[in-house]
Amino acid sequence: MTILVTGGAGFIGSNFVLDWLADGDEPVVTVDKLTYAGNLRNLTSLDGDSRHHFIKAGIEDKAAIAAALDRYRIRAVVNFAAETHVDRSIDNPRAFVETNVVGTVALLEAVTAHWRHLLPAERETFRFLHISTDEVFGALGPGDPPFSETTPYRPNSPYAASKAAADHLVRAFGATYRLPVLISNCSNNFGPYQFPEKLIPLVVSRALAGETLPIYGDGRQVRDWLYVGDHCRALRLLLAQGRPGEHYVIGGDSERANIEVVREICAILDRLCPRADHRSYAAQIAFVTDRPGHDRRYAIDAGKLKAEFGWRPQEGFAAALEKTVRWNLDHADWLAAVQSGDYRRWIAAHYV
Repeated sequence: MTILVTGGAGFIGSNFVLDWLADGDEPVVTVDKLTYAGNLRNLTSLDGDSRHHFIKAGIEDKAAIAAALDRYRIRAVVNFAAETHVDRSIDNPRAFVETNVVGTVALLEAVTAHWRHLLPAERETFRFLHISTDEVFGALGPGDPPFSETTPYRPNSPYAASKAAADHLVRAFGATYRLPVLISNCSNNFGPYQFPEKLIPLVVSRALAGETLPIYGDGRQVRDWLYVGDHCRALRLLLAQGRPGEHYVIGGDSERANIEVVREICAILDRLCPRADHRSYAAQIAFVTDRPGHDRRYAIDAGKLKAEFGWRPQEGFAAALEKTVRWNLDHADWLAAVQSGDYRRWIAAHYV
């Protein structure tokens, strides 16, 4: 049997595919539309590996998804495919609805049709694991308890609203059609292969280029940071042991204000790659106008995941952050390759 991973050439998806095949021999079919954030270079280490198959398609392409499900005898689907960046959703909310809502419905329809034609024993063990975000829960105040599986949805950005809609659709297909679904909502991921529109790789790439390090507002927005390897390990547990119809939140137990993260990155770069003038990279920090509807704080209580599966984040934030900065330094060719003209124009429109 084989699993199918949508969005498997993106940041979290490619890490999941690589970790999956490093941990076992069950084949993977990666499906990715290869938009600006999907990058086959993330998976070059799998070139020639008979356990890995790639299909260029979007989740809205029901025919392509259906053909892949049937051809490879898929026994589980892990759905990472999504438009994910809040700033882009503010500029173009329709694109997020088309992928995250309409695309998710098309994927669910194809998967449900495939699942119905499986043998009874195969239907029983089949799983559809949908990867979502903690942003669907809205914002927390400084003293509010962290998000949990029972937190009401209150999305504040077009991105978060589109992911919330996708979550509800996944749950509805489970309730209505009995498709064995699981939903996970994770906190801010970081690690290798993250597209440099997100905070950590953005700061590294701009710092090394001698450019300003843009910080929204006062930089005191708090996020819970989850190393992507810990996230992938949690997802493998959910796929193996999660109960259909259940909802799980995944966090890194590492709340940090954005400005603190940026200063930690600067301190790491000061040690690993000092500026020629011996000043700290922190001198490049520049505060810019805050984005509309910017949520002040996210936090995750992953107690359910810990109690049911014994999962804990294995990577401490400081060590994982240094590992991530080192990866970006060691893969300057990867960063240069993904910084296309379109990406540079988008950065200029938002930060310069």
